[in-house]
Amino acid sequence: MVSSMRNSAIGLVASWILPALCLLGLAGMPAWASTALPRPAELQSDVDFWIRVYTEVDTRAGFIHDAYDISVVYETLQLQGQRRADEAFIKATKARYAKLLERLADNRQPLSHEEQRVLALWGSSSSAEVLREAADNLRFQRGQSDRFKEGLARSGEWYSHIEEVLEQKNLPSELAALPHVESSFNPEAYSSAGAAGIWQFTRSTGRSYLNIDYVVDERMDPFAATDAAARLLQHNYDLTDSWPLAITAYNHGTTGVRRAVRQLGTTDIATILRHYKGRSFGFASRNFYLSFLAAVEVTNNPARYFPAYIANQPVDYELLVMEDYLLVDSFARAFDTDLNELKRHNRALLDPVWLGKKRIPQGFTMRVPADSATGDAAQLLAAIPADQRYQQQTPDLFHKVVSGDTVSDIATRYGHSIREVAAMNSLNKRYQIRIGQVLRLPLLPN
Repeated sequence: MVSSMRNSAIGLVASWILPALCLLGLAGMPAWASTALPRPAELQSDVDFWIRVYTEVDTRAGFIHDAYDISVVYETLQLQGQRRADEAFIKATKARYAKLLERLADNRQPLSHEEQRVLALWGSSSSAEVLREAADNLRFQRGQSDRFKEGLARSGEWYSHIEEVLEQKNLPSELAALPHVESSFNPEAYSSAGAAGIWQFTRSTGRSYLNIDYVVDERMDPFAATDAAARLLQHNYDLTDSWPLAITAYNHGTTGVRRAVRQLGTTDIATILRHYKGRSFGFASRNFYLSFLAAVEVTNNPARYFPAYIANQPVDYELLVMEDYLLVDSFARAFDTDLNELKRHNRALLDPVWLGKKRIPQGFTMRVPADSATGDAAQLLAAIPADQRYQQQTPDLFHKVVSGDTVSDIATRYGHSIREVAAMNSLNKRYQIRIGQVLRLPLLPN
């Protein structure tokens, strides 16, 4: 079964005009277009802070600022690029400002030039209580301008598709900027919390919308994950009846957001961000909508912030639905394509497939760049010999953990990597196993 995904007229135009618009700064596009996504005036200084983070300083620098009033920025730090030295430098700088703020709280006469500068950030009439709280709320925010620029370039490959999905589902077009906040449009992004792909789905949330197992993880596929993210955002909106709250829930969860609404008796995003003190409503959740608004601003005006950047081109694909189970080597030979190139366009397939320990699943849709196919896609697929086609997946072995077993020992015994064993069994980063646990292991091919 084969279908061809050719660019629509809009897509064809986008494929050549997008880079040009990037160079021109998307001339004529309004900085703010959607009434569904309000940007309250009282939050503008917070949005401006995130615009600075995204455009003014790169990951080799950052801001010492107040964790609650992020418009208060004490200093821009230039880092050395050495983790321990940078951590010590940040810690010492925060300690210096904490001491200075405590001193201002206790006595404001006479003031040094530096003390006058810091006091002016809060206002000369600020109370001692405010300044003491500020001494406890110092925070460092690393810059992101290099990552954001890289994300703008990467986004060109999928942005028109994302906008098309949002339009089909009648969702605000600005939501297309959300991956800038989540992953900088890095399809290989994997967070310490286990969130994956450009939309940063966790495994638990992703399973509600995507196929995730030890052979396929659609979180890594920008196309499948985009559809899933749109459905999740629509679900959030259905529960909150507010796009600012729906977007905040993408980070904090709908349960937490609805709790904030009940506690404060309002759906006003500015009130919630300023006054809600939920235990798990930390800095990231409180600033998620704000950083999103900043990402929309930069995305709508890229040349203003990143002159002459060039976006990647969208890829025109042949889509091939697998009627049988195939080893990826057989597929690659049929299309005379490099495995690494094939892997770049089919990110949902996991390592066991690329290592030949599992087959491409029946029903899986393979993507092949249309301009790389050496002939008719349907004919090339049909030409794969019958003895290279299978009606079932490569079977698994199972190992029952006994005393003394470690993941490393088990992986070596069966000829696999620790990473493969961990992935197939959803083990945590510490690779913890217990006596009696049954581990799934791929059967090595003959």
